[in-house]
Amino acid sequence: MNAPDLIQRKVYTLPALQKLVLQWKYFGKSIAFTNGCFDIIHQGHIFSLSKAASEADFLIVGLNSDESVERLKGPGRPVNSQDSRAIVLASLVMVDAVVIFEEDTPLELIKAILPDVMVKGGDYRVDEIAGAGEVIAAGGRVIINPILKGFSTTSILRQSKT
Repeated sequence: MNAPDLIQRKVYTLPALQKLVLQWKYFGKSIAFTNGCFDIIHQGHIFSLSKAASEADFLIVGLNSDESVERLKGPGRPVNSQDSRAIVLASLVMVDAVVIFEEDTPLELIKAILPDVMVKGGDYRVDEIAGAGEVIAAGGRVIINPILKGFSTTSILRQSKT
């Protein structure tokens, strides 16, 4: 099997991911979860994903579908398709699994996998994070990591137009 095949195997449907999560949990492994649009991967994303991965044995990334990115970010977004964004994320060493979700928030996805640690980047409060209550109720933790200043897809797109 070559490297592109291995990368593609890290992109899961929800039912396949649920089976994998059960295996990981059976063997006592901890699971971290984070999510986002990840439209144009930049240094801020790498920082955030690395911090999230350091919180558990495995990192799952919930990826907004093309339709949900457009609803959240507006016309012209995403720049890259969900399949392209999923493959780029799956190629990162700190990411163990990628799953695409259609909703605007990952609440249903979080309820389906119940990670041990949920990691969100930004200046949120825990009560503002979709799925935080469910993770905490199941005995998990919610961590809010700082954003690496000066890096955002929106600013990259803005700069590219000048």
